[in-house]
Amino acid sequence: MLKYGIEPLVTLSHYETPLDLTRKYNGWYSRKLIGFYTRYAETVFTRYKNKVKYWLTFNEINVITHSPYTGGGILVENVPNQSAEQIAYQGAHHQFVASALATKLAHEIIPDVKVGCMLARMTTYPVTNHPDDILLAQHKNDLNLFFTDVQVRGEYPKVMERYFKENNIQIVKEVGDDEIIKQYPVDFISFSYYMSLSVTTQSEEENILGNMIAGSVKNPHLQTSDWGWQIDPKGLRYTLQDFHNRYGKPLFIVENGLGAHDKVEEDGSIHDPYRVDYLRQHMEQMKEAVKDGVGLMGYTAWGPIDLISVSTNEMSKRYGFIYVDQDDEGNGTLERSKKDSFYWYKQVIQTNGEDLSSSPKVKVSQ
Repeated sequence: MLKYGIEPLVTLSHYETPLDLTRKYNGWYSRKLIGFYTRYAETVFTRYKNKVKYWLTFNEINVITHSPYTGGGILVENVPNQSAEQIAYQGAHHQFVASALATKLAHEIIPDVKVGCMLARMTTYPVTNHPDDILLAQHKNDLNLFFTDVQVRGEYPKVMERYFKENNIQIVKEVGDDEIIKQYPVDFISFSYYMSLSVTTQSEEENILGNMIAGSVKNPHLQTSDWGWQIDPKGLRYTLQDFHNRYGKPLFIVENGLGAHDKVEEDGSIHDPYRVDYLRQHMEQMKEAVKDGVGLMGYTAWGPIDLISVSTNEMSKRYGFIYVDQDDEGNGTLERSKKDSFYWYKQVIQTNGEDLSSSPKVKVSQ
């Protein structure tokens, strides 16, 4: 990457709790993982201190409450007599402490380092202006932003203390945990943004979206992807401004993209104007947010190459600029082909985001 002038951005843990630590300790439910993680972080910080200046501690740290195994390597069935929420939030606390300690280590080992948290931002709207809908949306946003509240502000928000009490969730902490979290907050906030969500207190069962977020209903003002995710570029501008107003920290969009069915034409070409439109519209709103005064550090798309989608376990849900010949059963040559979006994104990179026109000025032969 450095050879080609690419600035590395490294995530220490991206849904990859070592399986042996799940088997022996039940993943991040165990406090022992804090020590394993910090030893690992110190090792890679020392190894790459002259090459990597930007680090993220945990990918989409809030996903642990939606999927404890994905986000924390936790098997909830191995913890009797405790709710899944209790188990997940306990694991999240251990990750908060580990993240703070990793941030401390990074600043001790690497000159001019910047360490960020990473949130799957699920900006939620009320379906109506009924106060109950507005309060429900606010509650959903509070649950989502709890994770950045802790890692940026360095403390558990009062609203979550009430939530824990009312849901019989008791976080076990050791002496000094709160001080560690307070003393070593992250330097910037990174996040993924694919869609916005909508919620209501009214009965909307027939409008439930086909996505991975339980309880979200269809927003009639937005288009929907092949997998039921609602496409909301202006929601990204809102999200950036909301982060900016809440925290005043630098922001980094590290995941944004469209999962869609792609068709390979007889001549081998792959035309994906829907992906270009999605990305272009989101980048236009990023520019508007910068004009609003948002401190946006950077942007990385999800993702450069097709891979198996974690949300549905399908290869057919393709995100990449580069097509990989493999189907949902694992069959295929694995040969790679450039989609139209490849040339468009190349143009975006070459112009540092100045040229977002739908068709590249110069199309390079495959």
